[in-house]
Amino acid sequence: MERDQLRETLHRRGMRMTPQRQLVLDALLELEHATPEQVHQRVQVSTPTVNITTIYRTLELLESLGLVRHTHLGHGAPNYSVHEHRHVHLVCHHCGNVIEAPCEEMEELRGTLRARYGFALDVSHLALSGTCRNCLGETS
Repeated sequence: MERDQLRETLHRRGMRMTPQRQLVLDALLELEHATPEQVHQRVQVSTPTVNITTIYRTLELLESLGLVRHTHLGHGAPNYSVHEHRHVHLVCHHCGNVIEAPCEEMEELRGTLRARYGFALDVSHLALSGTCRNCLGETS
């Protein structure tokens, strides 16, 4: 989503684009995937008076409006993005590398979970933990 689309979405929902919301959205557009702390660091470069509580509240509001999404990539803080997640995050628990795999890779699992358990998996909100090729020592 571009800035104008985000502003329009807020206005349609009876909200205005505050300077803080704009700063958070700008940071997310630049960073693509970011924790609240990373957003805070980026925002503080231009506006040091914005505190971390404002960042968290703004991210929660924007997520409740469907403007941002979050994914847990490990044990730490969630990562937020303004872009719809059309991939599964594969997180190496050794080096922290994050690989983005197409959601289609999970179709068989999605079908199995639906058939056996009546569970509809949202793969766009999924992060899998494991070991990457480099940490396994594989070359291909």
